[in-house]
Amino acid sequence: MTKAENEITWKEINIGATVHEPGNASQYKTGDWRSNVPVVDFSKCIKCALCYIFCPEGCITKNDDGFFEIDMYYCKGCGICAEECPTDSIIMKEEKE
Repeated sequence: MTKAENEITWKEINIGATVHEPGNASQYKTGDWRSNVPVVDFSKCIKCALCYIFCPEGCITKNDDGFFEIDMYYCKGCGICAEECPTDSIIMKEEKE
């Protein structure tokens, strides 16, 4: 079996090291890790952006209407957005398949 030009084999990795390339985090669907999911009630939302500011994963974005939406592909369900929301627009619910 031949090795690609930039490929590192397991024998070349230092003990305890992992292989990372800059900017590759978007390749990993981290939303599969959660057991709770944030649910947004946009009728209560005042567009304060606190959910956006405090999200540790950066998976909340502003839409064309000025509301903030959560990208469930990356959301880990930590609940920080719900905790910081001053109007209780975001609640955490158990995720169902």
